[in-house]
Amino acid sequence: MHNKTMSHFSAEAEAELQSLLRQLLKSIKDRISGAPSIECAEEILLHLEETDKNFHNYEFVKYLRQYVESSLGAVIEEETEGCARGEGHAVGSVQDTLVHAVTRKTRESGEYKQMMQTLKNTMMVVVESLINKFEEDQLRKEEMHRESQHQQSNSHYTDNCSDSDSSFNQSYAFIKQEQLQVLAEKLDPSRPKEVRWEALQALCCAPPSDVLSCESWSGLRRNLSAALADPDPDLSDKVLRFFAKTLSCSPLNVTREIYTSLAKSLESDFLYHKLSLPTGSAGIDVNRQDITRLLKQMRLMNDFQKEVTTFWIRHPEKYMEEIIESTFSLLSLQPEHGLGTQGSEKAFEPMHLIALLDIKATWFKKWMHGYYSRTVVFRLLERKYKSLIVAALQQCIHYYESCDPVRDETAEVIRSMEHQHIGTAQRTLYTAKELEYTYFVHSLCVLGRLLMYTNGRKLFPITVWKRKDPVSLTDLVVILISIMYQHPKPPHSDSSHADSLSPTTLVMEVLSTLGDRTECAAECLYQTPVIETLLAPIITLLKGKQANLNSPETTLIHIADTLARIATTERGLSLFLYERNLVSGEGEGISAAHVIVQFTQRLLAKELPLLQNAETSHGVSGAFIFVCRQMYNTCEGLQVLRPYGLHECIAAAWKKTSCLSERVPTPVPGAIPGTSSQELQNVVVWEETLLDNLLNFAATPKGLLLLQQTGAINECVTYMFSRFTKKLQVSRCEKFGYGVMVTQVAATAPGVVALHSSGFVQALVVEIWSVLECGREDVRVVHPKSTPMDPIDRSCLKSFLSLVNLLSSPHAVWELLGQQSLPNKAEYNLREMPTSITDLIDRLIAVNSDVKIHSLFNYEQSHTFGLRLLSVMCCNLDSLLLLESQYNISDMLLQCQKDNITDSSSGEGDFIIDGLSVERNHILVRMSVIGGPSERRLPPRALQKGTDPYPWPMFSSYPLPKYYILNLPKTTWGKQDSEISTFLASTKNMEKDGSWMDTCRRQYCKVMTTKSNIVSGNVLADLLEKAVLHLSASPSERFFPPADYIASESGVKTGSLSYVDQLGIQASLRYGRYLKLLRDDSEQDLCLLMKHCQELLSQQRAKLTSELYTLQGAYPGHDWFASTVFLIMAGDMERALRLLLHLSTLLTSAFLWPARLHGSVHLPMEIAQSSIHPVYSCTTHYVEMLLKTEVPLVFSAFRMSGFTPSQMCVQWLGQCFWNYLDWPEICHYVSTCVVMGPDYQVYMCVAVLKHLHQDILQHTQTQDLQVFLKEEPIQGFRVSNYLEYMEGLERSYRTMVLTDMKNISQRIS
Repeated sequence: MHNKTMSHFSAEAEAELQSLLRQLLKSIKDRISGAPSIECAEEILLHLEETDKNFHNYEFVKYLRQYVESSLGAVIEEETEGCARGEGHAVGSVQDTLVHAVTRKTRESGEYKQMMQTLKNTMMVVVESLINKFEEDQLRKEEMHRESQHQQSNSHYTDNCSDSDSSFNQSYAFIKQEQLQVLAEKLDPSRPKEVRWEALQALCCAPPSDVLSCESWSGLRRNLSAALADPDPDLSDKVLRFFAKTLSCSPLNVTREIYTSLAKSLESDFLYHKLSLPTGSAGIDVNRQDITRLLKQMRLMNDFQKEVTTFWIRHPEKYMEEIIESTFSLLSLQPEHGLGTQGSEKAFEPMHLIALLDIKATWFKKWMHGYYSRTVVFRLLERKYKSLIVAALQQCIHYYESCDPVRDETAEVIRSMEHQHIGTAQRTLYTAKELEYTYFVHSLCVLGRLLMYTNGRKLFPITVWKRKDPVSLTDLVVILISIMYQHPKPPHSDSSHADSLSPTTLVMEVLSTLGDRTECAAECLYQTPVIETLLAPIITLLKGKQANLNSPETTLIHIADTLARIATTERGLSLFLYERNLVSGEGEGISAAHVIVQFTQRLLAKELPLLQNAETSHGVSGAFIFVCRQMYNTCEGLQVLRPYGLHECIAAAWKKTSCLSERVPTPVPGAIPGTSSQELQNVVVWEETLLDNLLNFAATPKGLLLLQQTGAINECVTYMFSRFTKKLQVSRCEKFGYGVMVTQVAATAPGVVALHSSGFVQALVVEIWSVLECGREDVRVVHPKSTPMDPIDRSCLKSFLSLVNLLSSPHAVWELLGQQSLPNKAEYNLREMPTSITDLIDRLIAVNSDVKIHSLFNYEQSHTFGLRLLSVMCCNLDSLLLLESQYNISDMLLQCQKDNITDSSSGEGDFIIDGLSVERNHILVRMSVIGGPSERRLPPRALQKGTDPYPWPMFSSYPLPKYYILNLPKTTWGKQDSEISTFLASTKNMEKDGSWMDTCRRQYCKVMTTKSNIVSGNVLADLLEKAVLHLSASPSERFFPPADYIASESGVKTGSLSYVDQLGIQASLRYGRYLKLLRDDSEQDLCLLMKHCQELLSQQRAKLTSELYTLQGAYPGHDWFASTVFLIMAGDMERALRLLLHLSTLLTSAFLWPARLHGSVHLPMEIAQSSIHPVYSCTTHYVEMLLKTEVPLVFSAFRMSGFTPSQMCVQWLGQCFWNYLDWPEICHYVSTCVVMGPDYQVYMCVAVLKHLHQDILQHTQTQDLQVFLKEEPIQGFRVSNYLEYMEGLERSYRTMVLTDMKNISQRIS
């Protein structure tokens, strides 16, 4: 420590302090020089300790700390001891710590005040001395600089960029107002160059904020602008350096002054010099002095334009408006003659300059990005500067009209522009064609950005020079597409080069941007002239003529890409499918969809001589199949495209290609792949493309049937699984993954078999087991798995829902579990993983031994998962019967409940209430009781608060506690006095009355909408009997030939029923007795009816050879419709059989009675062989189609959840809504379909889904839609309330739906 006391510093100490302070200022020079004002610089210094991590390492700070310690050390020690002993003065606040108290006392001491005064006086002397030395150094530097100026001339201006040198590498000092006044006078244009140069040099060292806030700024600005326009580069470059420095480190209120000065200077330069573009092959040399000056100024402006958007929102709007307006004012400078006439000189405009520097108009895109600036841009363009848009539009039109497709020079221009920065040498010469092309590219990018916004589109139509009619939005898009058609052929040597500046690439960028925005697409793309322009080359090629395309393959791929984007949206798809004014065919107009699919067929058949090259042919074909795919993966699109048999065309191409791909040789290590090998690899890619497109037929129920008929379903599902495991997107146009498609495929027997053989089922089972029982071992120690709070933990939810989707259909359960026994091993290895659904049931559901319990790491969680899965599976009555018949699930659950009693040996005592016993109780009730929402009571799965957490009775043996069976009033069977019963009684000779059925329908609708409860009991039975009898007697209504059914009573009685049927009969009897419809001795009659039905249907069964479990004999499930008819007829077997025999001749039976067409001769052989029922391929297909139109939110909810309406409808219809609706509503469903027509089955499903609208949306959000729909009954739904709605659907859709229903007996294609 140098000699210093508390009263003064020695001279040596002052010198050392000065040295240390200079060192500190050098270290933080960058921070201070970046400050926009003196106040900001002070703030930086005051908060240096908070912002600079090296603060305590500076020697100046260490010096001060040592000084403070020596001055105040004794005082601090004394105060600390005093406070610690409790002596001295009392602490002011109880919260004050010892440190706070000592600090306050020290600051109040005389020593502290004396130290501060000494330090302040010393520092004033040190700083004054430092400033004096700084000014001396500055003058010396300037003197040396002047000398070097005369020696080196202009050598230091060799850099061709005004702001390439950092403005912070210069000296920095504060400046007084008087000095600025002198500098402003020295900069007067009348002064000598040297004087002005020196003044500029001094100005560059001053803080910009001081310069701009001085009183003489207006005069200074005028003189700076004059110096900027001076022909001497020394002066103009120096001004640019000052401007660059100011723009880089000043706030907007300062920089906008500089920017507007720059813009005005450039504007006056262009007005004064009136430069013109060179003619012929001559070019503009950017090294020319006047061009260099303009280029440097424009570049500085452009750099600022791109940066200013990041901070101008923090300042008043008027600043931003000044910047935008000065820019537009400069860029709108144009000669009056526009683009000039042929041979005359064209003006070199500011637009040429900015296009050369920023060819893709990045500055404009940034200005348009934020709403804050975009509103100002639009306001100025509309009110004052519309000429800018006119010029950009004119430039695009000029390029389009002047482009010669035969001798196109654009390719050369593009290549020269693309490669201008390759190598060390920079380009300096630009031809007129290149400058004009950069202007066109810039204009195209500006217009493309404008069209994205509503206010931008409002600027159209625009009147342009030499064009009679104003240019509308549609006209502009048509011009852009026409420019794309003139795309130059890429050079052979450079065909792989992605020419980002080519007209086609640029136009495609604009079109894709417009297509991705709903409003833009509606106004710009979904217009007749645009679609006509896109389809024109296709129609020309279809007619066998040569299309006027410069590069047909490339252009056709781009056309297909644009068409696909349009077809992806609802409005675009509707336009393609139904708008017939787009394309004028021979005589009547045809829709765009027809043109596209015909062209695709011709491509696949290789009937277009234009596309001979296999590789390009595959590219074009794939692109157009993709357009078709956007249509056929929707129900309405498939409806239009189905007559063309596109699935067969694609399948034929795939079969042909797969034969070629089998010849791909095994690669030899080290061998160079030959051309033929590469060709075969291309064949493999093409094969995958075809499979991918075939697979997308599976997005709809009818599409899945078409896919199955091609014979490629196994390969397609295997391909889907390979993509699914890699988590790849379905396509660039799909918003969701393969979830919906997997669910759709799993709804059918051949689909689920394909999923199983592909490895999908095994992978899903392994994934579930891994989530439940494994987990990553390395993570467990550091981050133990949290205890699950929900029955299905969030980590397992996705896998659980995937399993529910897979096993939702009874077809999936039959194929995966039919005749499969459970392993029930004596011992399970802890590392043994299940690989099939039977394994999963064995390990997670049928946990009926200690061995199985001990084989689970997370017994309670895993078993709960299994029980929840069982609960969902049991909601499907056919799945329940299979599980019960094969695995005795209910007995196993009852035994587990018995084991859960406190005294399990005697079977007496209380049930232990835990998560598993509650789950089992719920499932047992669900399995044992059949009934709608008001006919059975299911125990909840959650405990309730209070002294009795689970008041619902548990049981370990049958019969079920009466608590769960609700009491119903006895059904009235007497004749009810109503119009419909009177009508039925009065029509004895109804067969001869042709209008009887119409009258019946009117009466039915009237009664249903007023007193629907009348349609029950005997009235309902009479109505069905007479309606069916009348319809079956009418040749026009009879669809199937009358059954020549003769069965010997003894033969039928001695026949046997399967265990599944016996279980189904028992369930039906329980329900019928509960409804008080059946007597206790009805079992024999129902068994007889079932045997008659089986005998009847077996006589109409085709002889099929199939490996599918479902086709190995009779209908594998229980005939729930026959049971329903038996209950309707109150157990009268003969009456029920008579009704079923007559009904079997009607089309309605094909849909109402699932067992009716199982493997039937009435179906085409290949469809019967597929085991895909018309209820799925027809009814649910139209449910999905109508749902998308009528209740779009519900349709979208299904898509988002990965579930399908078809899966749910197949379950509802397969079991006649048992367990989902109350008995009266089930009766009304049957009577409505019989009386009103089979298409009412479709309308019924749509009505139910519409009724569940709010619930579906809510459960989509909670991610349990499929579980909700399967487990919960349909609350509050009454057929009578929705009959009017269904009649409305009939008026709109009957022609389409009923026609397709009548086609079920015909071949699919």
